[in-house]
Amino acid sequence: MDDVQIKEMVRARYGGIAAASETSCCAPAASSCCGPESTSHDKARRMGYSEAELAAAPEGANLGLGCGNPLAIAAMRSGETVVDLGSGAGFDCFLAAQQVGESGRVIGVDMTHEMLKKARDNATGVGATNVEFRLGELEHLPIADNAADVVISNCVINLVPDKEQVFREAFRVLKSGGRLAVSDVINIAPLPAELRADPALLCGCVAGAAPAERIEAWLREAGFVEVRVKPNFESREMVESWASGRSVEDYIAPAMVEARKP
Repeated sequence: MDDVQIKEMVRARYGGIAAASETSCCAPAASSCCGPESTSHDKARRMGYSEAELAAAPEGANLGLGCGNPLAIAAMRSGETVVDLGSGAGFDCFLAAQQVGESGRVIGVDMTHEMLKKARDNATGVGATNVEFRLGELEHLPIADNAADVVISNCVINLVPDKEQVFREAFRVLKSGGRLAVSDVINIAPLPAELRADPALLCGCVAGAAPAERIEAWLREAGFVEVRVKPNFESREMVESWASGRSVEDYIAPAMVEARKP
């Protein structure tokens, strides 16, 4: 598949997850990121979210998607502007909004109409006035230059074919001194051909993962400094559940990615 086909496949997959979540707490069986014996609440706890964070999010915002908690490394402060790349139903956006307060602002960007509708409905339901959601692709963010203090993302950049362009865009929208705080999946060993070509694994945060060294190089080429990619090898059980019986945990691992714009 070419990049356009991959992107459309991802768009359809996550649009379906958003639509399914209107009637069920778990996406259809076709989604590798939602197992039959695990609720969204349980999954988010395994990713590193606290009970207080889970209780603070609007009902329906937590779809159990992601691979970590980028807010844990973002160090957000009152009054800051935060941009969430691939904001989904708005889970991280709503938590970030509480950290930056009424004087701050959170902008979620997602390319999936169904996710945007769900996120906007969630915002209306809780009266979140400092959060907005915009339709857009991560390679071409609908955000002005030098607008954000923090850019966050949770297990989305690995789904984008042109990751270099995503990092260039993140650099563009950040203010001088702004931070990048990302939870994502990295490649830790070469994927076998049958896993690399599996459409379900392209949508399931496995086949599109890049090695840490490549991510670090892309970030530095984009202009970032203080680049750090830290794998979390303690999440093997969680990763294994994304494609049970296929040993994907031997080839990928969640990681925290940090960087700063000079």
